[in-house]
Amino acid sequence: MPIGDVLPEISLTLGAVAIVLFASFVRQRQHHWAAVLALLAIGLGAGLTVAQWGGTPRLTFSGVWALDGVALASKLVVLIAGALVVAMSPEWMRTDRRHGEYYALVLFALLGVIMMASASDTMELVLGVLLSSVASYPLAAYHRGWAPALEAGMKYFLIGALTNTLLTIGVVVLFGLTGSTGYPDIAQALATDSDRLALTIATACVVLGLTFKLAAFPAHAWMPDVAQGSPVPAAAFLTVIPKIGAAVALARFVSLLPPDVAWRAIVASISVATMTLGNVAALRQTDVRRLLGWSSVSQSGYALMAIVVLGVSDQALPALVFFLASYAIANLAAFAVVTHLRGRTALDDYRGLARHAPIAATILIVSLLSLVGIPPLVGFFGKLMLFRVTLEGGYAWLALVAVINTVVSLFYYLRIVAPMMFGSRQSAVHLLSGQWARSAMAVAGLLLIVGGLGAEALSLFTGSIRFAL
Repeated sequence: MPIGDVLPEISLTLGAVAIVLFASFVRQRQHHWAAVLALLAIGLGAGLTVAQWGGTPRLTFSGVWALDGVALASKLVVLIAGALVVAMSPEWMRTDRRHGEYYALVLFALLGVIMMASASDTMELVLGVLLSSVASYPLAAYHRGWAPALEAGMKYFLIGALTNTLLTIGVVVLFGLTGSTGYPDIAQALATDSDRLALTIATACVVLGLTFKLAAFPAHAWMPDVAQGSPVPAAAFLTVIPKIGAAVALARFVSLLPPDVAWRAIVASISVATMTLGNVAALRQTDVRRLLGWSSVSQSGYALMAIVVLGVSDQALPALVFFLASYAIANLAAFAVVTHLRGRTALDDYRGLARHAPIAATILIVSLLSLVGIPPLVGFFGKLMLFRVTLEGGYAWLALVAVINTVVSLFYYLRIVAPMMFGSRQSAVHLLSGQWARSAMAVAGLLLIVGGLGAEALSLFTGSIRFAL
């Protein structure tokens, strides 16, 4: 059994178990050391992933686990994003009696996302989605004494239960059609004659099931509530990291389908509905966290553009991974600033921030402009690659819709930026005490700058990644 192929995942599992045991036997005031254990586990996992880079793309564990460039690149992005979320958390969570267990849940949720991105078997895909979901529900409602957190967690759970059921139904129908759960066997069986109606139903169920983790239409309704009501570090996690695994899993699944199945039209329709709905809803928001939640919905629509042209444009997969990485950095930087500001949500709380907290204001402005796609920030290169592959794939109308949505998004991001730059403030800015949140914000801001400056090198680094199948 090739245990060495899953050493990064084993490090996360052992780290989560160690944190649960640690939190069970130490006093609450020492629970912040669980964050150090989580960072060590994530760092070890990232190091082992880097060691796997450069190997021949292949399927391992009897073909159920993909060890290719897409899986490794997405795993690195997930681990770096997870480390930032952990670093945001100690000061925010320190008054909670279950402070230590929080980090174990984060590691288990990371493991589920990595399983989604690496799954080469439908049963493993279901397992990854369920592990990610089960670990994420309590993260959303971690402040169980606060009504908005409970509402967010309940909505997240109910929508997740429905879509996970649809995903399972799709997998069962697919198994009935092909007699297999492994992707290579499914692709081979679907290449011959099969019931196209049943295959369309299975495809629709699997796609709808994954839209939940992507926060894409029609399973997006949980996102603004979770962004507003969850602990800010948990909101940062849930608005970014599950998308990475879900987008790669969806790309890997649709690559199996025969060309006569209309999956491109389905995904393109979801893309347009998601980015348009997210941007139009964000225009009306006066709560910054809720605005970032709707913004996160719209960004999922952009990611789906790369999946639409999968198999048509050679650079569709690199564009998808690069966009997900650039989005993750920018969105985490924005939430790191919100965490540092003690979770302030009202637009008035950000008025005059550029004069009273210039570093936080600068990082927030740069992250929002990166989300829009303003050059030379890393978000610009992510969207540029998306637009280019969409045009190459013959979907000029989809690129045009995305450009219009980008212009619309500029308006609501400027609703935050303008008061920060030109507004006057009467009260002091209240910041989270301690160095964890401040350091996480600084690192996220630094990654934004480095990502923009090194975008060309990063694009070369990811330019040749492909699926093993």
